[in-house]
Amino acid sequence: MSRLDSNRPAFDTVADWNYPTRILVGAGRIAELAEACRSLGMRAPLLVTDPGLAALPMVDQALEQCRDAGLEVGCFSQIQGNPTGDNVTAGIRAFREGNHDGVIAFGGGSGLDAAKAVALMARQRDDLSLWSLEDRGDNWRHAEADAVLPVVAVPTTAGTGSEVGRASVITDQKAHVKRIIFHPRMMPGAVILDPVLTQGLPAPITAATGMDALSHCLEAWCAPGYHPQAEGIAVEGMRRIREALPRAYRDGNDLEARLDMLTASMMGAAAFQRGLGAMHALAHPLGALFDAHHGLLNAVLMPYVLRANTPAIGEPMVRMSRYLDLPGSGTAGVIDWVLALREDLGIPHTLAELGIDDSRAELVGRMAIEDPSAGGNPIPFDADAYRSLFMAALEGRL
Repeated sequence: MSRLDSNRPAFDTVADWNYPTRILVGAGRIAELAEACRSLGMRAPLLVTDPGLAALPMVDQALEQCRDAGLEVGCFSQIQGNPTGDNVTAGIRAFREGNHDGVIAFGGGSGLDAAKAVALMARQRDDLSLWSLEDRGDNWRHAEADAVLPVVAVPTTAGTGSEVGRASVITDQKAHVKRIIFHPRMMPGAVILDPVLTQGLPAPITAATGMDALSHCLEAWCAPGYHPQAEGIAVEGMRRIREALPRAYRDGNDLEARLDMLTASMMGAAAFQRGLGAMHALAHPLGALFDAHHGLLNAVLMPYVLRANTPAIGEPMVRMSRYLDLPGSGTAGVIDWVLALREDLGIPHTLAELGIDDSRAELVGRMAIEDPSAGGNPIPFDADAYRSLFMAALEGRL
């Protein structure tokens, strides 16, 4: 029995899911990491994570478990909070130098996104640029599908849901823009949702990442596309967030709440294939220009975007407020709930409180309409509307 097996807690919710990929759910399931790698044909995986996690015992234990199982595992941790193309290039170099055959994506959204991009690109032809696979049209067809490497994803935060996504958000440093890189085979072949790995997450990060999960569910719910399955997943994800996020914020050792948040995060990412919207259309350029935390940006932008979309989302907001059993009804009731939740979680009310200013307001508006997320907004805002929305969130004009 490995040390990870002996530390398996008493919390007994355990399940195996296969939507949208193989998912091992439950406290202590990280002990099955080596088996998950082997199931995808890996013998020499590269574990990709961020520097903060690389210094923690959980990563050492995961590496030791893989080595004890006979895997020739390596570790790469040169990942920024908003991962860049240079980070991906360095990861590809480490992958090739170590003669690896697959990737363990270990961490929050940044680590998962960078790891998936490494798996996408490490075996592609040398003249293929990462940016040529930006999520526009059929750009993904430029890549060799059979060259995409297998990934086991292990999320340690409950926010992006990147563990069940077919895309990565990577910052193009030269252009100062976040690009969504897409390929259908980027979906990890196995996921481990182990709430124990999120227990040490600080309360402010729990709040910001949890609000990111809410933004995915909420924008998917409001998107105008026809996708009833995504609607159902989105609204159930929001119900779980309403109940679990305040608990996980108050008590980081509440494993039930932690698992519900991991589940809701995954559900948000599965649902937003229906579409995202203005929250993300603004958060992506603001993250690239100001290097701000993506989840925190979405959390601050949320009520302002809901208010701006009010003419187009009345009926969905009525249904949502009923399903979540909110005190108020319709869009006003949802906004009141969001504001109260943000206050409980210590989320700032304005972008200015994040150190953002209006020096590039015109650029933000232009970048927002170019972001792929803008296509899912209930109202097709132009650059001036996005600039006005940005300024409202900057100054606190709700």
